[in-house]
Amino acid sequence: MNATLLRSILFVPADSDRKLEKSASSGADAVVLDLEDSISPDRLPYARDLAARYLQSRPDRSEQQLWIRVNQLGSELLLDDLAAVVRAAPDALMLPKCASGADVQVLAHYLTALERREGLPVGRIAVVPVATETPRAMFGLDTYSGSSDRLLGLTWGAEDLSAAVGASSNKDSHGGLSLPYLLARSSCLLGAKAADVLAIDGICPDFRNLDVLQTEVAQARRDGFNAKFAIHPAQVQAINEGFSPDAMEVARAQAIVQAFQEQQGKGAVQLDGVMLDKPHLTQAQRILAMPRR
Repeated sequence: MNATLLRSILFVPADSDRKLEKSASSGADAVVLDLEDSISPDRLPYARDLAARYLQSRPDRSEQQLWIRVNQLGSELLLDDLAAVVRAAPDALMLPKCASGADVQVLAHYLTALERREGLPVGRIAVVPVATETPRAMFGLDTYSGSSDRLLGLTWGAEDLSAAVGASSNKDSHGGLSLPYLLARSSCLLGAKAADVLAIDGICPDFRNLDVLQTEVAQARRDGFNAKFAIHPAQVQAINEGFSPDAMEVARAQAIVQAFQEQQGKGAVQLDGVMLDKPHLTQAQRILAMPRR
């Protein structure tokens, strides 16, 4: 699957046979087999083995990528994670509590050595840092640009960051994100765009409330995010639809592109009484490159 077509990315505990089996038919563009937060330490050896076997059972990833969320750099768990799963060639690794582009470079070196050992093409496995989970990480979001050719995207999370700073909540009095976590989200978006990689919005934990999810998806797409994580299969369809243009958007984008084609050489054109310039054309081209509903 082309990375630019990713919209929905579903988290699944790597130690659950049943959930892994169901994830294949979830409609998610990618599935993350989680070895971090959702797995207890005593279950990690089983989860690693099951994840590797599941990856090997699905060599065709043209319709759905398979990622692994490993444990954080510097923990005694990460190298065991890598030794267990790299041989099964995941499409990407999510690196939690990533502090900067330097952490991506370290992980990239590990992956190069292991890919060579396993006879995989060097660079086969991409990296997606969770880039806002510690206070220190907030000051490193400008370091990802040029850090590694493996960098596929950046994502953010409010839960670990609020725990790290000792906050009683990451919500304001109206139920929305409070300012520190809005800053984390915005900074991740801008850091991803500066690095020219995917900006992936974080989870909506209230998976039973599709109205809240749809609002979050609409806001994420409007702000410039390319995709969003899901924590339950019931969220996937709303995310896919929200990150796919509808027929009216497609028709408008086609009209904009056609207007510029008919007026080649002009930096601005008129369409339906509205003046359009290069940013409008760029946005129209992006819409036409997105998956359709």
